[in-house]
Amino acid sequence: MVLMTAKLSKSKRIAIALLLVMLIVIVGICLSRAGKSGAQPSEPETAVPAQTVKTNAERIAFLTAFGWEVSDEPVQTQQVRVPTDPTEVFLRYNDLQRSQGYDLSTLAGKTLARYVYEVLNYPEADGKYYATILVYKDAVVGGDICSSTPSGVMHGFQMPD
Repeated sequence: MVLMTAKLSKSKRIAIALLLVMLIVIVGICLSRAGKSGAQPSEPETAVPAQTVKTNAERIAFLTAFGWEVSDEPVQTQQVRVPTDPTEVFLRYNDLQRSQGYDLSTLAGKTLARYVYEVLNYPEADGKYYATILVYKDAVVGGDICSSTPSGVMHGFQMPD
């Protein structure tokens, strides 16, 4: 049986101990950062699956899935920015979005595409109705159905009973 020993000076033992401690700290930091970046943000319980709408036909198909018949082309297309300092109006609108599984507050400061279509089959329509789809990176992130009359209604994509 062969036994080998090595004599290390006190300064070498301290240096090795410090290196081991530093290695443990670095590994711990890397693991904690990996856990944070790999974690997915929690979605609301009513979250809707991401719906890709790269084309006009896909946006119309999205609205058709809810039973809406809409104009062939949007009557309005524009870029809108989600506010970073939400107003009371934005918070109320976002409550509507959250009720249908979207949350615009997660997109604060981002620019969205807004497509507005005329609704052609609103039940018992009194005046014109419009469907608005909000899109970010080719995915629906919100929207509504609303009346153009001053006392009109605004609701989510689901067709009223």
